[in-house]
Amino acid sequence: MSEKNPTRRDLMRPVQLLGFALLAAVFAGVVTLVSMGVLQDQRPGSDVDQHLRAWAVAGIVTGITFIATLVIMALSLLAVDPAQMAKPVERGLLLDAEDESTPGDGDAGRRPAPPSGD
Repeated sequence: MSEKNPTRRDLMRPVQLLGFALLAAVFAGVVTLVSMGVLQDQRPGSDVDQHLRAWAVAGIVTGITFIATLVIMALSLLAVDPAQMAKPVERGLLLDAEDESTPGDGDAGRRPAPPSGD
């Protein structure tokens, strides 16, 4: 991305979305494994079924997280107007238009501090 202001289409490439979903799924799987005690030492008398069950549950959680993340991001992309996909992103997407201040304003846009109750 050598452009100064990338377009939204450049910011929302499918490979990046899949990578984010995979990262979220792996994180959820690792948290599940750690919370189910896979890293703890096995006791000599305990059976291996607990560790196999932990791996199975972690696989299920990983798959559900991957699919849920993809669906949520795909539905979020539907909220974007296709005409805005080609426009360059110059500022934060959630900022209001009146929040923009020029560099010379200084403290002109700030509110006065509330009075202290001393």
